[in-house]
Amino acid sequence: MSTFSAKPSDIEHKWFIVDADGMVLGRLASEVAKIIRGKHKPTFTPHMDTGDSVIVINAAKIRVTGRKAEQKTYFVHTGYMGHDRQDPFAKVLKQHPERIIEKAVFGMLPKNALGRGTLRLKLRVYPGAEHPHVAQKPTVLTFKKREAK
Repeated sequence: MSTFSAKPSDIEHKWFIVDADGMVLGRLASEVAKIIRGKHKPTFTPHMDTGDSVIVINAAKIRVTGRKAEQKTYFVHTGYMGHDRQDPFAKVLKQHPERIIEKAVFGMLPKNALGRGTLRLKLRVYPGAEHPHVAQKPTVLTFKKREAK
């Protein structure tokens, strides 16, 4: 039996919607990265874009475990020399909650052209419950919410 390799005619893309309300950041990001890459499909091929598009809503209601809410920081650079800073998690969550999920998912994708393109084209994150992708008829995904210890 030969190894299966997906051809462009074999690939079918779908849309999924995930509600991030009360979900743990890392667990949500790993599930979303798996769907964006296409690893949940039996036709997964590492060098092809077999993944599906994911819409994440309620990004402002994401949770983190432990003391990450006080200790986690995000690196920001303005473009000028010496103007780099570390923004705390709470500030980023208040101003740009979508960036938190985008950065977490990006860290779980391969660091090559396919990974960068995948993130840009397949992930849509919105801080509230409204999104403009009703025409795509996304399927609702539910993940098991685990309680933090």
